[in-house]
Order: sequence, then structure tokens, then C-alpha cells
Amino acid sequence: MILDTTYSNKKNKKLINDMVGKPFSLISSIKMNGIGSKRMIIENVSPNLKKILNTVSDVNYGSIELRPGGILIAMNRGLQNFTWVVPYYQFYLYKTNGISIHAQGRFVHFRNNRTHQENAPFFKKLTRLKTEYDLRFPHVDSI
Repeated sequence: MILDTTYSNKKNKKLINDMVGKPFSLISSIKMNGIGSKRMIIENVSPNLKKILNTVSDVNYGSIELRPGGILIAMNRGLQNFTWVVPYYQFYLYKTNGISIHAQGRFVHFRNNRTHQENAPFFKKLTRLKTEYDLRFPHVDSI
């Protein structure tokens, strides 16, 4: 689900909290050495996400925030902010030439550059949280 989060409102906040959980507490955030990634360059997105990115030849940036039940991917178009809410059970991470996040029939591919390499510990933390979630709530296999 993609939300326009340029201005905060209670409806969006409640929707995000219901889908991926409330933000980690300050103490939890400190224990985890942070819950947000550094700003990364968006290399490519799925066609259904192109409408929320800059249409001119401008660099698009995105960042990721961890939540107990999923992640929030923040993207900008000019002065507008958009948040893609992705629960862990819909989330897939692929390490290609950079990092590619897939969910809900959409994807975002982040460029492999210096900031991507600085985010390597963050992506390890993200995969650990996703694995812990999958172990806690295993998928039902069809027979």
C-alpha cells in the first residue's frame, strides 16, 4: 500500500501501525543500532510505482525504516513524500547489482554505490528480522 505522507494525519498513522506495527521504542532502537537506512539512490521501479517518482531526469532517493511487522520505504517526488508500507509476509529481498525489494506486485531497485555499501549492516539486520518473523509465523504449505 502506498500512502501520501507529505502531511501527517491520524488515518495514515493508524493504517501504518495496523499493517506493520508501531515504531520501535527509543531504547529498542538504540539496542538495534538504529532502525533506519541511509538515503539510497533508486535505480529502477516497477511501472506501477513510476507515477510517484520524479519524471524529469532527476535523481530519486529512498530510505527504509524497520517496524516490528514489516518495513516502510520512503520516496520523494519534488516536495511530496510517499511511503510504501510492506508487511514482512509480503516482502522479498533480492541481492542483484544493488538491492531489489519486491512485494505486492511492485519492486524498487536501489543502486549499488557507496551509500549502498554503507547500508550493508542495515540489510543484514533487515534479513535477520525477516527471518525471525518467518520462523515465528511460518507460511502454510499446500499439499
